[in-house]
Amino acid sequence: MLLHLSTWQEVEAYLQRSQAVIIPIGSTEQHGPTGLIGTDFICAEAIARAVGETTDALVTSTLTLGMAEHHTGFAGTISLKPSTLTLVIHDVVRSLAKHGFNRFFFLNGHGGNIAVLKTAFTEIYNELPDVRCRLGNWWASNEMYKLVRELYGNQEGYHATPSEVAVTMYLYPDSIKSAPLSESVNKDSRIYSPEEFRKRYPDGRMGSNPSLATIENGKQIFELSIKELVEQYNDFLAEV
Repeated sequence: MLLHLSTWQEVEAYLQRSQAVIIPIGSTEQHGPTGLIGTDFICAEAIARAVGETTDALVTSTLTLGMAEHHTGFAGTISLKPSTLTLVIHDVVRSLAKHGFNRFFFLNGHGGNIAVLKTAFTEIYNELPDVRCRLGNWWASNEMYKLVRELYGNQEGYHATPSEVAVTMYLYPDSIKSAPLSESVNKDSRIYSPEEFRKRYPDGRMGSNPSLATIENGKQIFELSIKELVEQYNDFLAEV
């Protein structure tokens, strides 16, 4: 059930059977020469909708802007400051809590959001002690790590990865990009100022080889992420 395609009466009816909601969150940022700028929210949105359909959960509109300050040295990146994103997350939860929602499952597509989400949860609990929040990163599970190692070995990297590029290729095959990659790429995973970040990662990649991505891989990764996150969501619902 998608919030933006529902009426308020339908949401009230949903609340009679569940007070949980899935909130996809990503980022709008560069993903190297072949990765779509919307990669992080594209993945989060598609996976969230599939998890919602499987679990009969309400899925909100996607939060497409995240904390991507370190990527702003690349054209097209749009970032919220950590303080701004914290307020956005807090306000989203507060708005929905007014109507009776009390379990918020944030399905995340961007590593840069993790610290901000955890900070926001702390603030939310101070104001709304009966609310529970859970963070689900679509790429973060033992089974996913195992699959990615099998597919890409040590060339997965940390950003503009073949796994996330593969998912977008599967979801948007008409938008697959082709571009030459530099022969070597910095393996460092640390975050710097936008200027220093671009100097250290000149084509936007962080230790990754997105040329390994395929549509077939994307389908495998997408389906496994749904399975893993359905389990995480159901576990969240069962949590006392």
